[in-house]
Amino acid sequence: MKTRFSALVQLKKDTMQKSERALERANTDLNSAKKALDLAYESLQDIELPSSGAVSNFLAHKTLLESTRLLIRKNQEWVEFTQQQAYLAKQQLQKDMIEYEKFKYLEAEELKKIQQAKEKLQAKELDEIALMGFANRKLV
Repeated sequence: MKTRFSALVQLKKDTMQKSERALERANTDLNSAKKALDLAYESLQDIELPSSGAVSNFLAHKTLLESTRLLIRKNQEWVEFTQQQAYLAKQQLQKDMIEYEKFKYLEAEELKKIQQAKEKLQAKELDEIALMGFANRKLV
């Protein structure tokens, strides 16, 4: 049965589902960022420093270490950014869920009122039928 809140409930449900998908994407991005950070740390651990050799080898390893550290910093920033995005998506989902539940409750209350009005009308009609039947028996 449709009420004046039915369209709003559907709209809020769609909004809530959109927020759920956004949170899933944010969590996926966060997991990707964490994996990239872990891989950067592993690559830093895999770099072996030369103990002897030409100065150019030392400079090459120094450059490699610097670029790996820079990659780690960038990945840390990416993790922080995706954590913030996941937090914001979670907050938005909570707000959307509250709005959805609010309008769902209002729709349920409206349905209760409609049902009570129907039951009241039905009881009134039954009373009228009973009165008509009682009046007809007296006339006969």
